[in-house]
Amino acid sequence: MNTTRIEELIKLLDNSVSLIDDSFEIVNRNQLRNNIYKLAEKAALGNNPDKATAQYVIRKLALQYGAIPSSIIDLYLARGRGEIPFTFTVPAINLRMLAFDSARMVFKVAKKMNAGAFIFEIARSEMGYTDQRPAEYSSSVLAAAIAEDYTGPIFIQGDHFQVSAKRYANAPDTEIEAIKDLIREALYAGFYNIDIDTSTMVDMTMLSVPEQQKVNYTLSAMFSAFIRSNQPKNLQVSIGGEIGEVGGHNSTEEELRSYMDGYNRELNKQAQKAIGLSKISIQTGTSHGGVVLPDGSIAKVSLDFDILQKLSRVARSAYGMGGTVQHGASTLPETAFGKFVDAEAVEVHLATNFQNMVYDRITDDLRSEMYSYLDQNHASDRKSDMTDEQFYYKTRKYAIGQFKNKTWKLPDSTKNDITQALEKQFNQLFTDLGMQDTRLYTDATIKPVLIEPALKDYLGEAAAEEVSDLAD
Repeated sequence: MNTTRIEELIKLLDNSVSLIDDSFEIVNRNQLRNNIYKLAEKAALGNNPDKATAQYVIRKLALQYGAIPSSIIDLYLARGRGEIPFTFTVPAINLRMLAFDSARMVFKVAKKMNAGAFIFEIARSEMGYTDQRPAEYSSSVLAAAIAEDYTGPIFIQGDHFQVSAKRYANAPDTEIEAIKDLIREALYAGFYNIDIDTSTMVDMTMLSVPEQQKVNYTLSAMFSAFIRSNQPKNLQVSIGGEIGEVGGHNSTEEELRSYMDGYNRELNKQAQKAIGLSKISIQTGTSHGGVVLPDGSIAKVSLDFDILQKLSRVARSAYGMGGTVQHGASTLPETAFGKFVDAEAVEVHLATNFQNMVYDRITDDLRSEMYSYLDQNHASDRKSDMTDEQFYYKTRKYAIGQFKNKTWKLPDSTKNDITQALEKQFNQLFTDLGMQDTRLYTDATIKPVLIEPALKDYLGEAAAEEVSDLAD
């Protein structure tokens, strides 16, 4: 441990933390809450090794504070057994921009509502274009928990750890190793919930459904076995699978059963008696992030909530999972969210609308600068019939990482406008999804395990990768 570097970082916390014999001691919790933003900024914008060390220090302080990265698997399996009511759907929240400030609003709303069943997540694709590797993302979330005085289990999830069909076709071993490397990196950072997405490998040219799903469930089982062999001692990672990509045909019961039966057989071969999936993602009719019309408005989409409910019941009764998962839902009308609860969906993924809310409220000059970047660097994504509104809506996520520093350093008045809007949005979503008093269920089912991080795991450099063909 580089004690000198850590001591320099601790000075940012205004004497709220002391370092004694390589151990951290919080001596003033209020002072720590008021100053943790300084360390969060260093963990997001600093240069290595200070950046990585700041991420490590936040993780250590969060454990001592009582904000503990955890797996949600026991809640989901209890729901699969019928021990938890179907009165709520867990929101899985992707924070592409201003992750620290946005996560603070999530925790603020959660405390007000006594909510405990919510997830912070980031996809393999998002890690690339937002310039947020797992350790940085978890640092922003855990620092936000400290800032908002939130203690208990914190669920951080790897969303769409997805196999690129193109890269798998050209070099399967290389693509498999890339996913394994990402899993290791995520586990080191406290991601104890991972959604394996090999649905890109579903082969609809095959005649039977089991044959169509074979590569999907075989790879999913292989990655699940890898997770089980690398997860921390005394902790079971919550693993999700996926049977169909968003935007394709609606999923069927036959597809779910074919995938799950094959998955369970393969997992038992590779990791006998290992716990399998806690949930299953299905396709019910949406596209990720909505479809933007020429005037910039979002097209209405049709969801088949009957399929969501039917397959959720199959997932629970036949396979003991918590239920089905809906992706790409944040841009749906507000009236839709209560229907996820009625349909007994265990989890719903939300991302694009939070990004939209930030873009709508950043300063005009910064937005213009970001759009100019897109004009220069993503012109190939502009189709001949696209309006400017459609082009910028489709591509503006690719400017996020390039301008991360500038968005972090927006004027306080602008940030206040953003966080107030986000707080209102999270409050509405949590209400519609039945989050009130779900802390009772997480407290009853989740027993947080303190996993001490290793500084060496934070100091490794992860290589950037091409993510344009991956789902969010």
